[in-house]
Formats: sequence, structure tokens, C-alpha cells
Amino acid sequence: MKRKLLVALVLGIMVVPFLMDTATAKTLKLGSMGPLTGPYAADGNDIKNGVLCAIDVINDQGGVPGYDKIELFPQDTACDPKQAVASANKLINLEVVGVIGAYCSSSTIPASETLAEEDIIMITPASTNEKVTDRGLPYMFRMCGRDDDQAPAAVKFMKEALGAKTIFILDDKTTYSQGLADGVEKACKEMGLTVLGRDHVNQGDKDFSAILTMARDKNADVFYMSLQNHASGSLMAIQAKRMGLKSKIISQDAMFHPNFISVAKDAAEGVYVTYGYTDKTTDAYKAYEKRFSAKYGQIGAYGTYAYDAAIALMTAIKNAGSTDPAKIKAEMMKLDYDGASKHVKFRPNGDSGSSYVAFKIDGGDYKLYWTPEKGILK
Repeated sequence: MKRKLLVALVLGIMVVPFLMDTATAKTLKLGSMGPLTGPYAADGNDIKNGVLCAIDVINDQGGVPGYDKIELFPQDTACDPKQAVASANKLINLEVVGVIGAYCSSSTIPASETLAEEDIIMITPASTNEKVTDRGLPYMFRMCGRDDDQAPAAVKFMKEALGAKTIFILDDKTTYSQGLADGVEKACKEMGLTVLGRDHVNQGDKDFSAILTMARDKNADVFYMSLQNHASGSLMAIQAKRMGLKSKIISQDAMFHPNFISVAKDAAEGVYVTYGYTDKTTDAYKAYEKRFSAKYGQIGAYGTYAYDAAIALMTAIKNAGSTDPAKIKAEMMKLDYDGASKHVKFRPNGDSGSSYVAFKIDGGDYKLYWTPEKGILK
């Protein structure tokens, strides 16, 4: 009996400090939101991986004082508004300090309203609809650009670089794609381009022959393809080439993804895409690219923005020395540095701006083709 009692006492002495250490260990909880399954999964996983990459960087710098580890809780929104709200509620219950996401504007807008009820900071790396930051939510930030910046830049490119006079506009009825198409139509009227047609397809459509026949018959100088994701875009580009569409195809930032080229292949050649400019020659980008590609492979459209969003959030938490949302926001507004995607400095409404440029797909790659300042690059 005495021996058993002694063993029990020894074990007790060993266990008590362990339990005390476990009890005092603190975890900084962050959330991410994006489509991790379904047709938009590539973009959602880019966002998640961008955040994970940022956590690795902060950990290499010594982490966040007061916390033993940083943990990410990725949520799958599937680009569905209801699922996005459910994901936001789950993150609230997990007591996350901040959220990076979502991808689709139609998910970010309702999710942000749910998070706002608990004063949780949200930074979207991908949602470009103007309403994201125009509703006056105090803790809503955006790392990517806005549709009302992208649309006029796209039309300026069509007119000045391509000499376009007529356009056929197509979208898939989503908050993002239709909002951007609306902006393009408005800018066309302001800059003197004639809209020969404006139509819609549905998400999930596979056969675009009817709408492409109409566009081919209109024979506009430009066919503007505003779609939610590159999976639909690659399929449409393939069918457009097969049907002999002569119009120059111009699309938006959703098509700035290596999967668009890998699926569309030859049909992607010659397609123009507008996207926020990232200088890939900077030390900040090169360091990020090396780390991301080694662990996650090819960098997608929004991984870099997600990385910068997470770095900004964790830097603000470190500088604030607190997880109080008002203190974090105050530090967010002081940030002024060169990130991997661009210079990071937030405006009073939470936007950080973007300089939209045009790329041309040439030789299976996105080649910078035009900037508003320099025109066509030789």
C-alpha cells in the first residue's frame, strides 16, 4: 500500500505542474473564410494558405507576445451567403480575434454584419464590391481593390490600348460579377463606348452556346466576360474559341489564376485580364513567394492579399499589446509599409486601394501588358 501511495504521490507531483502549464497556455485564435470545397475551392484554399504562410512568418519573428501559439480556424463558405453567416457564428463561438475573408462579396457582406455584432475585425483579401466597405462597419477592412476602381480602368484600357468602340457585356448574376459588369457598362457610357449587348448566365452553367452565338453575331470589338470564378471562365473561353468568336476577350481579377490557363490552354491565349498591380521584383514579394511556393505550390489570385491581410492583423495586435478591437483598429490605421502585394495603408473607410493594370495571356503566362500611367508596355 505504501509503495502504491508513493507512486501516486510522485505522479501527482509530475501532473500538477503540467496541468498548471496547460491552464496558463494562451492561444491567439484567428479565423479565415472562403470556399474550401466546390467550384471556387482553389481560391478559398489560396486564402487559407496565405494566412497560414503569414502565421509562419510571425512565428519566425517570435510570435505574438503573451501567446504560446497562433491557431487558424478555416471555415468553408462555399460562396453561399447562408453558409457564410453560419461560418461567422462558428468563429464567434470559437472566440477568434479577427477574420481574413471571405472570397465572394455575396458571402463577405452578410458574414461581416454578423461579425460586426461582436466587434470582430474582418479583412477581406478578395471581395471587391463597393458595399463591402461602404456600409460604415467600424471593423471592416479590405486588402484588395474595388469594383469602382477596376471598371473604369478596364474601359480605359479597352479604349486607349485596344481602340475599342463597341462592347458586349456578360455576367453570371453574382454580387461581384454583376456589380463589376454594371460598373463597366457605366464607364463605357461615360467614355464613349457603345454597348451592343448586355446579358447574363447562371452559376453552374456548362453550355454557353446560346449567349456566345448572340455575342458572335453582335461582333463587338470587346467581349467582356465578368464571371465569379475561373472554372466557368475557362469553359467559356474554350467554347468561344470553338465557335469562332472574333471579339477580343477581356475579363477581370477572378480569371487571374493559373488554373484558368491550365484548363483553357490554347483558348486562354490572347485573353486580357485586369488585376491589381503587384510588383514581383520587391524583396517583400520574393520572400513571400519563396515561402508560399515551397509549402503550397503555385500562388493563386488572392493568396498574396490574404498573406498581407494576416500580417497586417497580427502586426496590429502585437503593436496594440491587446486583443481589444478598438485598440487593434487604432494600430491598423497606423500601418504604413510595403507588403508582398502592394503598399499597405488603410483609408478611414477600411479600404487600402489598388492600381489596376491589364495582363495579356501569352505563351501560357500572364504578361503585364498595360498600365494607366504608361499605356502599352513594349
